[in-house]
Amino acid sequence: MSVPQAGPGHTDGAWLWLDSGPGEPAFNMALDEALLEAVARLGQPVLRFYAWTKPAATFGYFQRHADIARWTTLRPLVRRPTGGGLVPHDADWTYSLVVPPAHPWYTLRAPDSYERVHAWIRDAFALLGVPTELAAAGRTPQPGQCFVGHERSDVLWHGRKLAGAAQRRNQSGLLIQGSVQPPPLAPPLRRPDWEQSMAEAARCAWGVQWQAWPPHPEILTRARGLAREKYSQATHNEKR
Repeated sequence: MSVPQAGPGHTDGAWLWLDSGPGEPAFNMALDEALLEAVARLGQPVLRFYAWTKPAATFGYFQRHADIARWTTLRPLVRRPTGGGLVPHDADWTYSLVVPPAHPWYTLRAPDSYERVHAWIRDAFALLGVPTELAAAGRTPQPGQCFVGHERSDVLWHGRKLAGAAQRRNQSGLLIQGSVQPPPLAPPLRRPDWEQSMAEAARCAWGVQWQAWPPHPEILTRARGLAREKYSQATHNEKR
């Protein structure tokens, strides 16, 4: 897929664009953590799009594994490095945004960064001719399950939640992990078109200049190690 370039005018600088394709569930979580560890050295935000080699479910860092195992039949179950609730990955579009500490996004309060990333997704859908809105208030009848009900600032389409996210902010940077459940349209939306619209929406809103970026070998090595030693292990996934 081609990476849109920024046009003239004010710019928020170069952001790195990573389309890592389908990955094993443990590796997907591990690469996001490795990117968070590295983003201060990179000095630029990284937008990553990725998919799944098989159905899986991820759940928030502080959730109880036993609850998750009751709520879904999807396997494997992988504990995320971020908070939030249970997210099924069988038909969704997933992305992550990793921001260095020197970037203005890092200083936002958690509700504000949550709202900003979802306003971005709303604007991307608008470019595709799909009107959505941000939820003004929460409606969560089953706590702990991300796509049952919705929270404030989630992306809604005809009252149905389309997008949710979870965050982690530490001294290394800010990690936002997001999931989009595409609306059931005919003809269906194409994921590559949505990714292009995300790039265009950021260019229009913030003057972002996109730079296609393959991860450094040491980041991939770190991610493989985290996948093997942490995210594929019961000691991590079932620790609470």
